[in-house]
Amino acid sequence: MARIATIWAIFQGLLIEALPFLFIGVLIAGLARWIAPGGRWLQRLPDQPILAPLSGAALGFALPACECGNVPVARRLLAGGASMGSALGFLFAAPVLNPIVLASTWAAFPDQPWLLAARPLGALLVAVVLSGVLQRLPEGQLLERSLLAERRLSQPLAEASLLERKSGVLGIPTPPRADPSRPSLRTVLEHSSREFLNLAVLLILGSLIAATVQTLLPRSWLLAVGGAPTLSILSLMLMAVVISVCSSVDAFLALGFAAQITPGALLAFLVLGPVVDLKLLGLFGVIMRPKAIAITAIGASVVVLLLGQWVNLWLL
Repeated sequence: MARIATIWAIFQGLLIEALPFLFIGVLIAGLARWIAPGGRWLQRLPDQPILAPLSGAALGFALPACECGNVPVARRLLAGGASMGSALGFLFAAPVLNPIVLASTWAAFPDQPWLLAARPLGALLVAVVLSGVLQRLPEGQLLERSLLAERRLSQPLAEASLLERKSGVLGIPTPPRADPSRPSLRTVLEHSSREFLNLAVLLILGSLIAATVQTLLPRSWLLAVGGAPTLSILSLMLMAVVISVCSSVDAFLALGFAAQITPGALLAFLVLGPVVDLKLLGLFGVIMRPKAIAITAIGASVVVLLLGQWVNLWLL
């Protein structure tokens, strides 16, 4: 019974922490759909391998949402025809670059200026690498089916054929997309409500899994190797995935054990968690297919491990 009570307490904490940011993300996506239904400004975002993810990451400075709230916004970017690189850059880097997270990192570690610079730079590096790797997959293998259909409807004919758009003589006729009318506020609210409920269900499942694993895998086991250069990084990466704490407060959590671990392990915890954790894996399902999610998890882990190793060589 004690373990069940612990799981329930952790589950409630994760859910209460994440739901407001999920609501903010859905609200932002809904407003974008209502204010700019055609998404033409999204199609003007750069498409270069480096500049695209950096421009997407820069959007995070204006959006006060953590990784859960960024999922519906990133989905809206992709559905509206934004370049793949900019949308992925936003998805992976914005959870660290938003003002709340930057302020919380500074408040938790004011005496470690290297960390205040290394965390956002590490997030940008992960975003650029993941964007480049994932874009090697065809969109049909990368994006979830319904999102892919929405995206193709918003692309010019030069980029998506009539058959791909499911229009013309071989498919189902659809209204012209060149100058879409603004949907009614009621339509936007209904769409956003459905999206929020669907994402909330996934968030609940992810939080329950994270709470269960976190209870069965005590943190003391992971902190036991805190002084080992490589094992400390691996253990804190695993902790970041398991704990699944929101990026807006993870710095204060890390402050509690920062003295017991290596600098590279601390950075690994703060960079990997906002990209890959147990509660996020379900939410990613509304954007990416399982193969792409697996590539994201593996790619982010490799980059963060190398980054942590480099920091340990530099500071130890």
